[in-house]
Amino acid sequence: MEVILTRDIKALGEAGKLVKVKPGHARNYLLPMGFAIPASPRNIAKIDVIKKQAAEDKLALHGKYSEIIKKMDGVELTFARKADENNHLFGSVSENDIVKALAEKEIEIHKADVVMEKHLKEIGTTDVVISFMTELQTTVKVNIEVE
Repeated sequence: MEVILTRDIKALGEAGKLVKVKPGHARNYLLPMGFAIPASPRNIAKIDVIKKQAAEDKLALHGKYSEIIKKMDGVELTFARKADENNHLFGSVSENDIVKALAEKEIEIHKADVVMEKHLKEIGTTDVVISFMTELQTTVKVNIEVE
């Protein structure tokens, strides 16, 4: 099934792009969430309008995310966790933990913005990347101490 994306979706493409997806994915996710519209001749004529609106939205988000990055400058997060004698944590520090700690400092982000290959499971200091858009990224220093 062909649809026109109404917003940027990492796995599919940018807003205004005509993409072919499985019918179930379109019916159950993209169309109900408003992420896409059916690729009818009438909607295909609207592609330029969709691209223009997406560019305006992206510019607004760029400003919002730039402000958040300024707030995050120099922010350090400290977590106290139980660990064994080899400094391996019994639990871990996840994206949710980082989002909650930033929220306590009045910095609101989504857990999808936190880029981690895996949860942190060792005592020490680590830089964690926060990525809002491809060109807007920053790092936050995360300290994990023994409880």
